[in-house]
Amino acid sequence: MTAHAEKIRLPASVNAMKNIVLFLLRSPTSAFGLAVLAVLILAAVFAPLIATHDPYVQDLTNVLKSPGNGHLFGTDELGRDIFSRLIFGARITLTIIFLVSVVVGPIGLIIGTASGYLGGKFDTVMMRITDIFLSFPSLILSLAFVAALGPSLNNAIIAIALTSWPPIARLARAEALTFRNADYIAAARLQGASPIRIIVKSIMPMCLPSVLIRLTLNMATVILTAAGLGFLGLGAQPPLPEWGAMIATGRRYMLDNWWLVTFPGISILTVSLAFNLLGDGLRDALDPKQMNRR
Repeated sequence: MTAHAEKIRLPASVNAMKNIVLFLLRSPTSAFGLAVLAVLILAAVFAPLIATHDPYVQDLTNVLKSPGNGHLFGTDELGRDIFSRLIFGARITLTIIFLVSVVVGPIGLIIGTASGYLGGKFDTVMMRITDIFLSFPSLILSLAFVAALGPSLNNAIIAIALTSWPPIARLARAEALTFRNADYIAAARLQGASPIRIIVKSIMPMCLPSVLIRLTLNMATVILTAAGLGFLGLGAQPPLPEWGAMIATGRRYMLDNWWLVTFPGISILTVSLAFNLLGDGLRDALDPKQMNRR
C-alpha cells in the first residue's frame, strides 16, 4: 500500500450511526443512559464472573445480614447474597427488554404503516383494536393476560408484549399518513409498485427512526410492568432473582432490614431512568434540525 493510497470510505449508514453515537456521548444525560445500558449488558453477560456468591444457595447462618461482612449488599431472609441476585437479575431484565422489543417493534411498525397507507376498513378495524388496548393501563391489561395464561416469566413476557405494541402502531400510523401522499410514493405507484412493496421499501424506512425512539422510551414502562408483575407474584417465580419479586419478598422485613428492598428498587429506578434519558437523546440525535447543525 502506497503513502498516497486513498482512505477507505465508510458507508453512509455507518457514518450516520457514528454521528448518532457521538451526539449521544456529548450529552451528559444520554451518556448516562448509554453507560447504564452498557453496565446492564456486561452484568448480564459476565454474571458468573461478577457475582460474589451463588444467587440460589441458601445460607441460614447468614440470614438478614446487613451490607458488608463479605456481602456487599447484605443477605435476604434465606441468607442469599443480594448483590449476586441483582447481578443475575440483570439477565432476566435484559431478556425481557430484548424479547419484548423484538416482538413489539416489528408488530407495531407493520400494523401502523399498513393502516396509515392502506386506510379504509383495514385502518378502521386495526385502530379500533388499538384503541381498546390503549383504553386500559398497561399493567392492568398485563395482569388480565397473565391471569389467563398462568403466572410465569414467559407468560409475563407474552402479556407485556401484547400490551406494548399499540403505542408503536399509533405512532407508525401517524408517520405513514404524512408520507403516503409524498411525491416519491406517487412515483412508485406510477411505476407499478404494489402496496406491500411501497410499505416495506418506502414507508417503513421513513417511520423507523420515530419507532426506535418510541420503543426506547417504552422500555421504561416495560421494566416497571415486569417488576409490577413480579411483585404481585405473577411474573418470575421463586427462586428466580427478578428485581420486582425480590422487593415482594423483602417488603415483610423492610422496616428493620432496609437493604432488602432498597437495592432492587434502585436498580429498577436507574435502568428505567436510563432508557428514558437515552430515548430523549435519540429523539434529539435523529432530529433533522440537529443533524443539519452537525
